[in-house]
Amino acid sequence: MRLDKWLWQARFFKSRALSAEVIESGHCRVNGQRTRKPGHGICIGDVLTFVQGQQVRVIKVLALGLRRGPAAEAQALYLDLDPQPLPEALE
Repeated sequence: MRLDKWLWQARFFKSRALSAEVIESGHCRVNGQRTRKPGHGICIGDVLTFVQGQQVRVIKVLALGLRRGPAAEAQALYLDLDPQPLPEALE
């Protein structure tokens, strides 16, 4: 599946054009290798690192979607590998 399409289906970006723009600008890695091709093929088990707003996201692909569905369906496509921030009460 195309990288830009998967990022859009997983609801990281509001449009495929926006996901393609992030990839083309060089702010995306697949398994640690930088890619500038929105059509880069991805498969289950790949680890994606990309910029989303002011945050760097690290995501493991768990499934390839068939459509851009609701948020609950989109969240089943990936595992978020970002470290969870500590609650403010523990800091």
